[in-house]
Amino acid sequence: MAVGPYMSAKNVHFQNISAIAYFQYLGGVPNTGSLPANLPSFNDNLAVMTVMDGLRSLKEVNVPKEIDENLFVTVGLNVQKCLSKSPKENCKGNSNGVLAASMNNISFIKPKISILEAYYKKINGSFSEDFPDAPIKFYDFVNGAPNNIPYDTQAENGTRTKVLEYGTRVQLILQDTGTVSTENHPIHLHGYSFYVIGYGSGNYNSKTANFNLVDPPYMNTIGVPVGGWAAIRFVADNPGVWFMHCHIEIHQSWG
Repeated sequence: MAVGPYMSAKNVHFQNISAIAYFQYLGGVPNTGSLPANLPSFNDNLAVMTVMDGLRSLKEVNVPKEIDENLFVTVGLNVQKCLSKSPKENCKGNSNGVLAASMNNISFIKPKISILEAYYKKINGSFSEDFPDAPIKFYDFVNGAPNNIPYDTQAENGTRTKVLEYGTRVQLILQDTGTVSTENHPIHLHGYSFYVIGYGSGNYNSKTANFNLVDPPYMNTIGVPVGGWAAIRFVADNPGVWFMHCHIEIHQSWG
Protein backbone atom coordinates (compact mmCIF):
# COMPACT_ATOMS: atom_id res chain seq x y z
CA MET A 1 0.00 0.00 0.00
CA ALA A 2 1.38 3.37 -0.98
CA VAL A 3 0.25 6.64 0.61
CA GLY A 4 0.99 10.30 0.11
CA PRO A 5 -0.07 13.57 1.77
CA TYR A 6 -3.16 15.51 0.81
CA MET A 7 -2.88 19.29 0.97
CA SER A 8 -5.84 21.24 -0.37
CA ALA A 9 -4.77 24.71 0.84
CA LYS A 10 -2.89 26.86 -1.64
CA ASN A 11 0.63 28.22 -1.08
CA VAL A 12 1.14 26.35 2.21
CA HIS A 13 4.40 24.58 2.98
CA PHE A 14 4.09 20.93 4.00
CA GLN A 15 6.14 17.72 4.07
CA ASN A 16 5.49 16.10 0.71
CA ILE A 17 6.66 12.65 1.78
CA SER A 18 5.17 9.38 0.58
CA ALA A 19 5.27 6.07 2.41
CA ILE A 20 4.60 2.38 1.82
CA ALA A 21 3.24 -0.44 3.96
CA TYR A 22 2.08 -4.01 3.45
CA PHE A 23 -0.56 -6.36 4.80
CA GLN A 24 -0.09 -10.00 5.74
CA TYR A 25 -3.11 -12.29 5.51
CA LEU A 26 -3.29 -15.68 7.23
CA GLY A 27 -4.03 -18.31 4.62
CA GLY A 28 -3.29 -15.93 1.78
CA VAL A 29 -1.81 -17.21 -1.47
CA PRO A 30 1.13 -15.32 -3.02
CA ASN A 31 0.26 -13.60 -6.26
CA THR A 32 3.01 -12.77 -8.70
CA GLY A 33 0.86 -10.26 -10.54
CA SER A 34 1.11 -6.56 -9.79
CA LEU A 35 -0.76 -3.46 -10.82
CA PRO A 36 1.55 -0.43 -10.87
CA ALA A 37 -0.21 2.84 -10.29
CA ASN A 38 0.77 6.43 -9.70
CA LEU A 39 -0.29 8.25 -6.56
CA PRO A 40 -2.63 11.22 -7.09
CA SER A 41 -1.06 14.64 -6.89
CA PHE A 42 -0.96 16.15 -3.40
CA ASN A 43 -3.84 18.52 -4.21
CA ASP A 44 -6.10 16.21 -6.24
CA ASN A 45 -9.50 17.08 -4.78
CA LEU A 46 -11.30 14.91 -7.34
CA ALA A 47 -9.44 11.82 -6.11
CA VAL A 48 -10.62 12.50 -2.56
CA MET A 49 -14.24 12.95 -3.66
CA THR A 50 -14.02 9.74 -5.72
CA VAL A 51 -12.97 7.78 -2.64
CA MET A 52 -15.87 9.28 -0.68
CA ASP A 53 -18.28 8.33 -3.47
CA GLY A 54 -17.41 4.67 -2.94
CA LEU A 55 -17.90 4.53 0.83
CA ARG A 56 -21.00 2.69 2.06
CA SER A 57 -22.02 0.72 5.10
CA LEU A 58 -22.01 -3.06 4.55
CA LYS A 59 -25.79 -3.25 4.88
CA GLU A 60 -28.82 -1.04 5.42
CA VAL A 61 -28.42 0.99 8.62
CA ASN A 62 -30.71 2.75 11.06
CA VAL A 63 -30.18 6.38 10.08
CA PRO A 64 -32.38 8.89 11.97
CA LYS A 65 -35.17 9.80 9.55
CA GLU A 66 -36.88 12.41 11.74
CA ILE A 67 -34.72 15.32 12.98
CA ASP A 68 -35.10 17.27 16.24
CA GLU A 69 -32.14 19.67 15.81
CA ASN A 70 -31.03 20.89 12.39
CA LEU A 71 -27.69 22.69 12.76
CA PHE A 72 -25.73 24.59 10.10
CA VAL A 73 -22.07 25.29 10.90
CA THR A 74 -19.59 27.14 8.71
CA VAL A 75 -15.92 26.21 8.95
CA GLY A 76 -13.06 28.45 7.89
CA LEU A 77 -10.24 30.85 8.60
CA ASN A 78 -10.33 34.49 9.62
CA VAL A 79 -7.95 37.42 9.84
CA GLN A 80 -7.97 39.13 13.22
CA LYS A 81 -6.59 42.55 14.02
CA CYS A 82 -3.15 42.15 15.54
CA LEU A 83 -2.78 43.89 18.88
CA SER A 84 0.78 42.76 19.54
CA LYS A 85 3.35 45.26 20.76
CA SER A 86 5.84 43.54 18.43
CA PRO A 87 4.01 43.66 15.08
CA LYS A 88 7.02 42.76 12.93
CA GLU A 89 7.37 39.45 14.77
CA ASN A 90 3.73 38.63 15.49
CA CYS A 91 1.55 40.30 12.83
CA LYS A 92 2.41 38.23 9.76
CA GLY A 93 -1.07 37.27 8.61
CA ASN A 94 -3.03 38.83 5.76
CA SER A 95 -3.23 42.63 6.00
CA ASN A 96 -0.71 42.55 8.87
CA GLY A 97 -3.19 40.65 11.03
CA VAL A 98 -3.14 37.27 12.73
CA LEU A 99 -4.90 34.15 11.51
CA ALA A 100 -7.73 32.54 13.44
CA ALA A 101 -9.98 29.57 12.74
CA SER A 102 -13.70 29.64 13.42
CA MET A 103 -17.02 27.83 13.31
CA ASN A 104 -20.03 30.04 12.60
CA ASN A 105 -17.53 32.89 12.77
CA ILE A 106 -16.70 32.14 16.42
CA SER A 107 -13.14 31.30 17.40
CA PHE A 108 -12.87 28.97 20.40
CA ILE A 109 -11.05 30.16 23.51
CA LYS A 110 -9.68 27.29 25.59
CA PRO A 111 -11.13 27.51 29.13
CA LYS A 112 -8.90 27.53 32.19
CA ILE A 113 -10.77 24.59 33.70
CA SER A 114 -12.65 21.67 32.16
CA ILE A 115 -16.09 22.58 30.84
CA LEU A 116 -17.42 19.34 32.32
CA GLU A 117 -16.01 20.27 35.75
CA ALA A 118 -17.43 23.78 35.49
CA TYR A 119 -20.84 22.32 34.56
CA TYR A 120 -21.03 19.93 37.51
CA LYS A 121 -19.58 22.37 40.05
CA LYS A 122 -21.73 25.21 38.66
CA ILE A 123 -18.70 27.48 38.19
CA ASN A 124 -19.97 30.55 36.36
CA GLY A 125 -18.02 32.35 33.64
CA SER A 126 -16.13 29.33 32.29
CA PHE A 127 -18.35 28.84 29.24
CA SER A 128 -21.62 30.00 27.71
CA GLU A 129 -24.49 28.02 26.16
CA ASP A 130 -25.09 30.29 23.17
CA PHE A 131 -23.24 28.72 20.25
CA PRO A 132 -25.55 29.60 17.34
CA ASP A 133 -27.45 26.96 15.36
CA ALA A 134 -26.52 28.80 12.15
CA PRO A 135 -24.22 31.67 11.11
CA ILE A 136 -25.34 35.10 12.21
CA LYS A 137 -24.69 36.34 8.66
CA PHE A 138 -25.44 34.41 5.47
CA TYR A 139 -23.57 35.21 2.25
CA ASP A 140 -21.89 33.35 -0.62
CA PHE A 141 -19.74 31.26 1.73
CA VAL A 142 -17.54 29.73 -0.95
CA ASN A 143 -16.94 32.70 -3.26
CA GLY A 144 -17.82 35.78 -1.20
CA ALA A 145 -16.59 37.91 1.69
CA PRO A 146 -12.81 37.89 1.31
CA ASN A 147 -11.44 38.14 4.84
CA ASN A 148 -9.12 41.05 5.30
CA ILE A 149 -9.36 43.75 7.92
CA PRO A 150 -11.62 46.20 5.98
CA TYR A 151 -14.29 43.50 5.64
CA ASP A 152 -16.58 42.66 8.55
CA THR A 153 -15.64 38.98 8.78
CA GLN A 154 -13.45 39.14 11.86
CA ALA A 155 -14.40 36.25 14.14
CA GLU A 156 -15.82 36.67 17.60
CA ASN A 157 -13.97 34.94 20.42
CA GLY A 158 -15.59 32.82 23.10
CA THR A 159 -15.96 29.49 24.88
CA ARG A 160 -19.43 28.78 23.57
CA THR A 161 -21.27 25.47 23.73
CA LYS A 162 -24.38 23.96 22.14
CA VAL A 163 -26.52 21.99 24.62
CA LEU A 164 -28.51 19.01 23.33
CA GLU A 165 -31.12 17.11 25.30
CA TYR A 166 -30.51 13.38 25.72
CA GLY A 167 -31.86 11.43 22.76
CA THR A 168 -31.94 14.40 20.37
CA ARG A 169 -31.78 13.36 16.71
CA VAL A 170 -29.29 15.74 15.14
CA GLN A 171 -28.56 16.75 11.57
CA LEU A 172 -25.42 18.84 11.15
CA ILE A 173 -24.49 20.59 7.90
CA LEU A 174 -20.79 21.55 7.75
CA GLN A 175 -20.02 24.26 5.18
CA ASP A 176 -16.52 25.20 4.02
CA THR A 177 -15.92 28.93 3.53
CA GLY A 178 -13.56 30.98 1.37
CA THR A 179 -13.04 34.01 3.61
CA VAL A 180 -9.28 33.39 3.44
CA SER A 181 -9.07 30.27 1.27
CA THR A 182 -11.22 27.24 0.63
CA GLU A 183 -9.71 23.94 1.75
CA ASN A 184 -10.60 20.50 3.04
CA HIS A 185 -11.31 20.54 6.79
CA PRO A 186 -11.29 17.11 8.49
CA ILE A 187 -13.87 17.68 11.23
CA HIS A 188 -13.73 15.23 14.16
CA LEU A 189 -16.41 14.79 16.83
CA HIS A 190 -15.37 13.34 20.19
CA GLY A 191 -17.68 10.88 21.93
CA TYR A 192 -19.59 9.85 18.82
CA SER A 193 -19.53 8.29 15.43
CA PHE A 194 -22.03 9.57 12.88
CA TYR A 195 -23.57 8.76 9.53
CA VAL A 196 -22.25 10.82 6.61
CA ILE A 197 -25.47 11.15 4.64
CA GLY A 198 -24.27 13.56 1.96
CA TYR A 199 -21.69 15.99 0.68
CA GLY A 200 -21.18 18.20 -2.33
CA SER A 201 -19.53 21.22 -3.91
CA GLY A 202 -20.49 24.86 -3.51
CA ASN A 203 -22.92 26.29 -1.01
CA TYR A 204 -25.32 23.83 0.62
CA ASN A 205 -28.83 23.96 -0.83
CA SER A 206 -31.49 21.87 0.90
CA LYS A 207 -33.57 21.79 -2.29
CA THR A 208 -30.85 20.14 -4.40
CA ALA A 209 -28.81 18.19 -1.82
CA ASN A 210 -28.84 14.43 -2.39
CA PHE A 211 -28.86 12.37 0.85
CA ASN A 212 -28.17 8.66 1.33
CA LEU A 213 -30.44 7.50 4.15
CA VAL A 214 -30.08 3.79 3.34
CA ASP A 215 -26.44 2.71 3.74
CA PRO A 216 -24.26 5.79 4.45
CA PRO A 217 -20.76 5.27 5.96
CA TYR A 218 -20.39 5.39 9.75
CA MET A 219 -17.45 7.61 10.70
CA ASN A 220 -16.06 9.86 13.45
CA THR A 221 -14.21 12.27 11.12
CA ILE A 222 -15.39 13.80 7.86
CA GLY A 223 -13.31 15.84 5.45
CA VAL A 224 -15.54 18.76 4.52
CA PRO A 225 -14.84 19.12 0.78
CA VAL A 226 -12.87 22.05 -0.62
CA GLY A 227 -15.41 24.78 -1.30
CA GLY A 228 -18.22 22.40 -0.40
CA TRP A 229 -20.32 20.88 2.37
CA ALA A 230 -20.94 17.66 4.24
CA ALA A 231 -24.05 16.47 6.09
CA ILE A 232 -24.03 14.11 9.09
CA ARG A 233 -26.66 12.64 11.41
CA PHE A 234 -26.43 11.08 14.86
CA VAL A 235 -28.43 10.60 18.05
CA ALA A 236 -27.18 12.46 21.13
CA ASP A 237 -27.22 9.46 23.48
CA ASN A 238 -23.71 9.65 25.01
CA PRO A 239 -23.92 12.27 27.80
CA GLY A 240 -20.90 14.50 28.28
CA VAL A 241 -19.07 17.55 27.04
CA TRP A 242 -17.69 16.70 23.62
CA PHE A 243 -15.16 18.63 21.55
CA MET A 244 -15.74 19.09 17.81
CA HIS A 245 -12.71 20.39 15.95
CA CYS A 246 -10.72 20.38 12.74
CA HIS A 247 -8.01 17.72 12.77
CA ILE A 248 -5.51 20.05 11.11
CA GLU A 249 -3.66 20.85 14.31
CA ILE A 250 -2.82 24.44 13.46
CA HIS A 251 -6.51 25.16 12.80
CA GLN A 252 -7.38 23.64 16.17
CA SER A 253 -4.77 25.84 17.87
CA TRP A 254 -6.19 28.87 16.06
CA GLY A 255 -9.64 28.26 17.55
